[in-house]
Amino acid sequence: MNQIQVQHEPIQVAAEQEALWRGKPQVGALVTFVGLMRDINADREVSAMTLEHYPGMTEKALEAIAAEAAERWDLLGLRIVHRVGLLTPQEPIVFVGVVSQHRTDAFRACEFLIDYLKTKAPFWKKETTPEGERWVEARATDETAAGRWSP
Repeated sequence: MNQIQVQHEPIQVAAEQEALWRGKPQVGALVTFVGLMRDINADREVSAMTLEHYPGMTEKALEAIAAEAAERWDLLGLRIVHRVGLLTPQEPIVFVGVVSQHRTDAFRACEFLIDYLKTKAPFWKKETTPEGERWVEARATDETAAGRWSP
C-alpha cells in the first residue's frame, strides 16, 4: 500500500498521481502535494539547492511516517517521492499522494505527511546564493505545524 521512493531523477507528477488511483474503482478521493524549489528563501536569491540524505535511514524514516498516516486514517494507498541531489528553481522536490474512499481522510493524511516530512525526515538542504552556499535551517513554523498532530 505505502510506496516510498528517494531519487535523483525528476518526479513525474502526473504518472505518480495516476498510479495511485488507476485500477482502484473504490477510490473516491486523490489528494496530492508537490513541493517546488523556489528561487528565493529568507528574502535571498537562490539559484540552486542540493539535497542530501543517508540512504537506507531516510527510506526507513519515510516508511515510519507513511505507516503512522495509514494507522490514523482509512487510506487505500499513499506515495512519497523525494528528490535528492542538485535541483534548480521550479523543479519538484517532493510528491506526496494519498487515496481514500472519502476526501476528509485523504486531505488530513496528506497534510500530516508533509508536516512530518518537513520535520522528521532526515534530509539536509544546501542552497546556492550569490553570496555562496549555506545550509538551510529548520523553521519554527514547520515544527508548530507538525506539533498539531501530536496525541
